[in-house]
Amino acid sequence: MASSAPTTTHTQSQNTGDNNYGFALTSLTTLFFMWGFITCLNDILIPHLKAVFDLTYVQAMLVQFCFFGAYFLMSIPSGLIVKKLGYKNGIVVGLLIAAVGCVLFYPAAQMHNYPVFLFALFVLASGITLLQVSANPYVSLLGPAKTASSRLTLTQAFNALGTTVAPSFGALLILGSASDAFLTPAQNAESVQLPYLLLAAMLIVLAGVFAWLKLPDIMSEQKEAAEKSDTIEGSAWQYRHLVLGAVGIFMYVGAEVAIGSFLVSFLAQENIAGLKEHVAAHYITYYFGGAMVGRFIGAAVMQKLPAGKVLGFNATMAIVLVVIAMSTSGQLAMWSILLVGLFNSIMFPTIFSLALNGLGKHTAQGSGILCLAIVGGAIVPLLQGALADSVGVQLSYVLPILCYLFIVFYGLSGSKPVQAKETL
Repeated sequence: MASSAPTTTHTQSQNTGDNNYGFALTSLTTLFFMWGFITCLNDILIPHLKAVFDLTYVQAMLVQFCFFGAYFLMSIPSGLIVKKLGYKNGIVVGLLIAAVGCVLFYPAAQMHNYPVFLFALFVLASGITLLQVSANPYVSLLGPAKTASSRLTLTQAFNALGTTVAPSFGALLILGSASDAFLTPAQNAESVQLPYLLLAAMLIVLAGVFAWLKLPDIMSEQKEAAEKSDTIEGSAWQYRHLVLGAVGIFMYVGAEVAIGSFLVSFLAQENIAGLKEHVAAHYITYYFGGAMVGRFIGAAVMQKLPAGKVLGFNATMAIVLVVIAMSTSGQLAMWSILLVGLFNSIMFPTIFSLALNGLGKHTAQGSGILCLAIVGGAIVPLLQGALADSVGVQLSYVLPILCYLFIVFYGLSGSKPVQAKETL
């Protein structure tokens, strides 16, 4: 395994040049920003649609369930699409599907129909799933394997930038226009039309740009390498570090979404900060802003330190902070839980790139499996909700701690790849 990475990198450099890789990575950062932006808008949609349709909290959470459910249902098909079309064309198709989902918000608002909104979200998330399956492994493969985590973390920093900017955009164009007391529920529902049509237009423009760009054809290189070796058989499921990585993605996304979902309720408690909900909502920016800053720092750190050790350290620090938030009160508890975002920062891209390390021709399938595990964002918060009903919000944070414990194990031990039987 140690000798195969330099050979691959050398071949790639001969075919495309390092400068072309740099241009490709710069282009891909726009995708990471866009899907971070769109995903975070769900946090604005949930209270908005809850008020418009007079929903219960369980009904309102169907927004997240349909969104993350798309990852579960569409990740494996997306892996097959990427395997057939290649990474670049997979990105173009994913952008167009996401654009269709955004356009569907217009008739959903016109019809004043909540199920149509949920269907639009599912289509939108299906497109983003294909983007994830295409772009994440593409970034990992654009350069030396030993710095894959650093590259993916850097591009994921722009994903976090999207999640930091989106709440202000949604508050201005969605919640701002919907706050007029003289508007009917149907008119309030229509406040989502302009923002999502703007997003659709941006996605279509990006699809055109990526269709035109000349990007390195990594998929062809993988196929050529596979044809030269007849000893690599089976599927991505044979790789222990990939399977454990999928569990790690499930745990991480579940923990991150669960912590974020309960932040407003946590900060509203009298023994924590006693904030009004609309005030507490502004503090979510610190949570996602910390993730953005942490990714820029992590990208630099992992140029020098092994990605697995950095992952283990960050997960350990997240555990410490959640324990403090659970066992104390006031400002200490509040800032401890918000600081978890800083240490969450590198987890997704690092787990993703470590899990794909050494998969070769099975990389597209492996990426689909990892994106399948993002369904943790639908399941773990639901379990924490049940726990919160029985023991309270503060103590319910024990569930994310269990998730982070697994991530510590994966970073320090489970991410080590089992060397494939390969002749060079």
